Amino acid sequence: MAHKKGNQTFILDKPVIIRHSACIVGQKESEGPLGKYFDQKADDDFGMDTWEKGEAKFVESTYKKLLSGCDVEENLIDCILAGDLLNQCTSSACGLKESGRPFFGLYGACSTMAESLVNGALLVDGGGINNAVCMTSSNFCSAEKQFRFPLELGCQRAPNSQWTVTGCGAVLLSSGGNGPRITSVTPGIIRDYEISDTNNMGAAMAPAAASTILSHLADTERDINYYDLVMTGDLGITGRELCREILKKHGVDAPKDIYDDCGAIIFDPEQGTCAGGSGCGCCASVLCAYLLKLLEQKHINKLLFVATGALMSAVSTKQGEPIPGIAHAVAIENV
Repeated sequence: MAHKKGNQTFILDKPVIIRHSACIVGQKESEGPLGKYFDQKADDDFGMDTWEKGEAKFVESTYKKLLSGCDVEENLIDCILAGDLLNQCTSSACGLKESGRPFFGLYGACSTMAESLVNGALLVDGGGINNAVCMTSSNFCSAEKQFRFPLELGCQRAPNSQWTVTGCGAVLLSSGGNGPRITSVTPGIIRDYEISDTNNMGAAMAPAAASTILSHLADTERDINYYDLVMTGDLGITGRELCREILKKHGVDAPKDIYDDCGAIIFDPEQGTCAGGSGCGCCASVLCAYLLKLLEQKHINKLLFVATGALMSAVSTKQGEPIPGIAHAVAIENV
């Protein structure tokens, strides 16, 4: 059973294996720098008559792709942990309603992929769960409509705004099999720096990302250079540089060859995405398509995955409330 070390980190005692992964993204994402790594591309509506139904189809199809690529029968899946950005996690619920498996709906905004991995890893390590699916999704059109403006208005985007990724990623965590292992997890603490601009989510989340990285390193008594790659999720270009500055002020140098951000690398600046990508599907897609392949091919052996989330709602932002940030860290290693 996992044991706590330091203030926030849990060291896993039993093997928690990332046995398989799957990822489906939209057209724009497939045209970006990581396009060759994604398993499948689809239209943002996935052939459905609403964006929300389209996102649910992304979830359903990614789950089926995950099962088709692994040697675990569906009846052996003990639970699914999933979430998205829509009200009450409707895309996850509707996309997985035919699975017939126990379901936990999670909401950590864009940090939900790491949140699902933290919870899934602790469940498997505890011994009661042998196979858990962790997955998240987002859709550009459904998120814009809920959190900002209907696309038909054609509103101009701010330079530091981010583009919600259309995509879904899923992994199978198992107590046995082959693959990289989750060795420790660091659940995040909410940080609120009174930022209320929904077009500057990178700034709202950067303090939380830095806080979790610093806590993880302190708890594990490690230097950042222990990891081949530290990858935050969804800070974008603006937030990535802010996070790097905060870390440096606390004595941690995060060089470019070790530290990067999923939102900063999923799009090319020439694609018109301003500060980069965001959304639950951003770090989920980058992890399941790109980062796990780097581990599989032994280009890296030690990854610290730190997904970040802006804990806002459509109501709170319209009322001018500040945007609290959260970040959860998951250490994934070839052991």
